[in-house]
Amino acid sequence: MGAGLLTVLGLVALVVVLCAVWVYQGPGPAARSGEVTTVVLRRGASLPEIASTLEQAGVIRSSSLFLTAAQTTGAARKLKAGEYEFPSHASLRQVLIKIRDGKIVRHKVTIAEGLTSEMVVDILMRAPELTGTVPTPPEGSILPETYQVQRGEDRAAVLQRMMDDRDALLDALWATRQPGLPFETKDQAVTLASIVEKETGLASERPHVAAVFINRLRQGVRLGSDPTIIYGLTRGRPLGRGILQSELQRQTPYNTYLIDGLPPTPIANPGRAALEAVLNPIKSDDLYFVADGTGGHVFASTYEEHERNVARWRQVERAKAAAPVTSKTPPSL
Repeated sequence: MGAGLLTVLGLVALVVVLCAVWVYQGPGPAARSGEVTTVVLRRGASLPEIASTLEQAGVIRSSSLFLTAAQTTGAARKLKAGEYEFPSHASLRQVLIKIRDGKIVRHKVTIAEGLTSEMVVDILMRAPELTGTVPTPPEGSILPETYQVQRGEDRAAVLQRMMDDRDALLDALWATRQPGLPFETKDQAVTLASIVEKETGLASERPHVAAVFINRLRQGVRLGSDPTIIYGLTRGRPLGRGILQSELQRQTPYNTYLIDGLPPTPIANPGRAALEAVLNPIKSDDLYFVADGTGGHVFASTYEEHERNVARWRQVERAKAAAPVTSKTPPSL
């Protein structure tokens, strides 16, 4: 009888272990809608609150079993707050591991090259995952990039990360800059890079465009950049039309047709390629460029050559135009 009882107890223990393993590693509940269930675990939540939140969301079947598993495996002291996505039928083990390892949902905020700081703040304020308000930082102080953020992250912290990344990149590029550049400070380099950024959307062209502006600075020739006019009029917001002749003659601190040298601040937030182009431009004698009708530009070292290029651009405009041209000047130098 003693041996039989031991055998029965052994079988019972085995069944209990197998059931526990099944409960822990077997498939969990199906998602109530779609293929995943999203749950936000708030910062500071207790273990019972976490278990209850998961049960109410339908991620786990029993908060009691979750509490037991978390305490038995040692995960209870390591669970992390945040937004989680759990696939349909996720096992209790998978749920615990994901929360223990902090595998939260990462959202993306993309800042395109050439946006003004006000536009960047607008993007941050529209991001529903973020919290808090944020002041508008100085123009040119942000590095355009795609940033990963998490739900509940403070907008000011995300903005600071963008500014810190800009500073780190600028420091690295400044340390390896080309000697003899016609500006003395990093801020001046950013200002010129912002003009280069707004003048061309082609990364491959930026070192050439930068060379044109650097040649002009060296020779005391005004930059004559249309985007600086727009910034002086709208702080970088699109005009929605061409520049008027009267606006070309309007005196603002940013109108590089009328002022010597660089404007007082950047006119946008330049990206990596524009910063690199300004600090390491190509060798060129060119002083002019104008659109070529294909999205790029054609360059010239003399005004006579530039006028011929402008005439060709005007032919392209007439051939392609669907509306009258408002501005009497080419869309660049």
